Amino acid sequence: MTGTIINVVAIVAGTAVGTLAGARLPGGVQQRVLAGLGMVTLVLGIDNALAWREDSKTLILSVMFAVLLGGIAGELLRIEDRLKNLGDRLQARFSSGDGHSTISEGFFTASLLFCVGPLAVLGAIDDGLRGDTELLVTKSILDGLAAVALAAALGVGVGLAAISVLVLQGGITLAAGLFEDILTGTPLDALTSAGGVLIIGIALKLLEIKDVKVGNYLPALLFAPLIAALAEAL
Repeated sequence: MTGTIINVVAIVAGTAVGTLAGARLPGGVQQRVLAGLGMVTLVLGIDNALAWREDSKTLILSVMFAVLLGGIAGELLRIEDRLKNLGDRLQARFSSGDGHSTISEGFFTASLLFCVGPLAVLGAIDDGLRGDTELLVTKSILDGLAAVALAAALGVGVGLAAISVLVLQGGITLAAGLFEDILTGTPLDALTSAGGVLIIGIALKLLEIKDVKVGNYLPALLFAPLIAALAEAL
């Protein structure tokens, strides 16, 4: 779990820097930082989502069905509400109670941003199977920089997302053997593409365009490789 530990440290360090810097920035500058991160996140999401361009229409349809089914499943399971409730409990635990607190928002937004995407899954698998931390080190640098920008606008709640990263990536690393033969070829492209679609949703929220409740689409990350593998087998 070396790569995940590095990732956690990078997020905590980035949050510390961003929180200290954010306290000294005017509100308008904080908004511009968040908008800039939103635009970069949008480009990253589009780049990942277009992983389907290397494959057939079958892959496009697989991702489409995965996102639709994932959204339905997530809505029925109330994933977004449960994640927000967790963020609210953390906010109640760590907030001083004076004025408006962004701890819950910071935790929720950062958790989605840091956990949704192919690097989180593939990096954790490489770390678990081969002890190769290259992907997670790259992700750690990206997450650390993003944590600085997010924390400058949303505060210390961003650092709590390190818990989400530890649980998710650590769990995948420990169970890496189960994913080695599944996440290759078309199923991997489907996961990457579905992750990109969800990252676009995060960007829309950061840019205050539309809150599409990305949390409810998380099951799409499970459905996408499974549907693609089934379609490929048929």
